[in-house]
Amino acid sequence: MGDEVVLLDTWASMFGKRIRIALAEKGVKYECKEENLLIGKSPFLLQMNPIHKKVPVLIHNGKPICESAIIVQYIDEVWNHKAPIMPSDPYQRAHARFWVDYIDKKIYDTWRKMWLSKGDEHEAGKKELISIFKLLEETLGDKPFYGGETFGFLDLCLIPFCSWFYTYETFGNFKMEAECPNLMAWVKKCMERETVSKTLPDEKRVYNHVLAMQKAFGVE
Repeated sequence: MGDEVVLLDTWASMFGKRIRIALAEKGVKYECKEENLLIGKSPFLLQMNPIHKKVPVLIHNGKPICESAIIVQYIDEVWNHKAPIMPSDPYQRAHARFWVDYIDKKIYDTWRKMWLSKGDEHEAGKKELISIFKLLEETLGDKPFYGGETFGFLDLCLIPFCSWFYTYETFGNFKMEAECPNLMAWVKKCMERETVSKTLPDEKRVYNHVLAMQKAFGVE
């Protein structure tokens, strides 16, 4: 009897896309149960993630694993026969984990600050968001991937955000290509991978989703 793998997710979540890419890299079959967070959280989600009450949640043989970066590492350890995600060198693993933690603590919260504000606060949020991506571009350097020659943990955890770039640009009135050309070249390199290109949603669909969120939550 094979593994039973279920993913609780919502299509627009950049964090959930990490899990979908990781499972695709490993060739793991799974069932995806879509959450519609615009109308509320399902009882099953609240049961599987009672602490944070959010997606994604991976349920492996009935046991839930929460928090996207932790889930990706779990997937890499459990299905270790194919396509290693984490670096083999301990220092490189620590380095990748550091930057993923930075991404998780900075990008989404800074975007929300820009999105939900006006005037000087909006402008400050935009400048901070651009500075985050510039720092990540600097960290990439001249390597094809953050993992060097191979697509790895840091690449996998950052690339889902590119589906939101159009939204960031539209709300912030800037262009990622102009601000971070090397980072955008990395995006194009990642999109050559079928596991990435077939997983990430259309950027205009994401933008329309944000507009729907504004309407649903009364944000002007």
